[in-house]
Amino acid sequence: MKKTTLGIIIGTRGFFPTHLCDSGRKEILKALADEGIEAVVLGTEETPFGSVETLQDAEKCAALFKKHTDKIDGILVTLPNFGDERGVANTIRWSGLNVPVLVHAFADTAHRMTVEHRRDSFCGKMSVCNNLAQYGVPFSLTTLHCVDPANDRFREDLRKFAATCRVVRGLDGVRLGMLGARPAAFNTVRFSEKLLEESKISVETLDLFEAFGRTDRLKDDDARVKAKLEEITSYVPTAGVPPAALTKMAKFGVVVQDWMRESRLSATAIQCWTAMEEFFGIVPCAVMSMMTNVLQPSACETDITGVIGMLALQLASGAPSALVDWNNNYGSDPDKAVVFHCSNLPKSLFETAKMDYQAIIAGTVGAENAYGTVVGRLRPGPFTYCRVSTDDSLGMVRAYVGEGKLTNDPLDTFGGYGVVDVPDLQGLLRHICENGYEHHVAINVSLVADAIAEALGNYMGWDVYQHEG
Repeated sequence: MKKTTLGIIIGTRGFFPTHLCDSGRKEILKALADEGIEAVVLGTEETPFGSVETLQDAEKCAALFKKHTDKIDGILVTLPNFGDERGVANTIRWSGLNVPVLVHAFADTAHRMTVEHRRDSFCGKMSVCNNLAQYGVPFSLTTLHCVDPANDRFREDLRKFAATCRVVRGLDGVRLGMLGARPAAFNTVRFSEKLLEESKISVETLDLFEAFGRTDRLKDDDARVKAKLEEITSYVPTAGVPPAALTKMAKFGVVVQDWMRESRLSATAIQCWTAMEEFFGIVPCAVMSMMTNVLQPSACETDITGVIGMLALQLASGAPSALVDWNNNYGSDPDKAVVFHCSNLPKSLFETAKMDYQAIIAGTVGAENAYGTVVGRLRPGPFTYCRVSTDDSLGMVRAYVGEGKLTNDPLDTFGGYGVVDVPDLQGLLRHICENGYEHHVAINVSLVADAIAEALGNYMGWDVYQHEG
């Protein structure tokens, strides 16, 4: 995962102690380095202590940021003293950057409130935020109004902000591939390409017939097919899977990877039910699982907004996501449920995994045409869930996000599955149903709900519900 890079604005105001900018600069840069975050900041030879106060300082800092536009993922405004709100706001405006902004203020020390040491950052932060609001610049805040950079709360804020920056940067101009048509029985995965395009998310389509035609042109002894076949058989145990089915998976995998590369795609949503089985003779789950496992997320049933949720979670955490169904109640416990898919879940999310045939669809198309699922139980631990959806009637993109845990509760079933425990699950289910959300939900074995909500709501401008329970 690419390192996060922040542009740093060190705010100052001349009649407050400027020596605090020197120590503050060193402390903030150390905190960033400790978290593996790179910094773009004015040098101490360019302005006093590399800080920003005057019109000329703002011009210098804006020019520096412009020079590194392709590198900067977000901006950190830090106030070692009161700071100059105009210098901060002008720097951001003139830089031309449209990235997340975190406003941080140093804390005063109660026994050092003399004119030589008093910061007044507590007050100055309000003025900076006031000006950013006037300039129409969305921004984020630290958990504590004032906090030292060495404080654990600030380090948590930094990690959350870096995740937010990755989500916003990763979704900006992203290209998604939709392979096949929406299955007729799946009205739930309808979406608006135009609303997504307004958020600079583009969808590239490929007909399933064309994909099958490309696979037909590949020979069994093609070097790429043989390499993909070896990759598949090394991925999970394939005992009992017919060799012909494995070869078809390999050819399909080569075609999808070629298409992604040629079309500059970051993620895909693929038609399955039931054209893939009836007319090609496999399920695409294993190929999709393998792509998702290497951070090229792939969703079922052309669920484009589902794969956006997968991608957002992946960007925030740096780990693979999965798309599952909110599928069953778990006994009488109101806060527990069974999540399930056929499945194409990445193997990194499983306790153990193997390849099998898709038990449900086999009843219609025959087991011989349904090989390729990756099945097993999801490993226990904390997780974040996210669902993105387009609301055409209201003309907006919506999402919900929250956290829970995957449990060890006993369950004897098939496919890819797990038991989840979500605080006030009944309230969440009511929200899903009342607002017409899909039954698919993206999950990721990490706790990044705050970062996702901040990214999608504050910076993408979507309508986001964060479920707290």
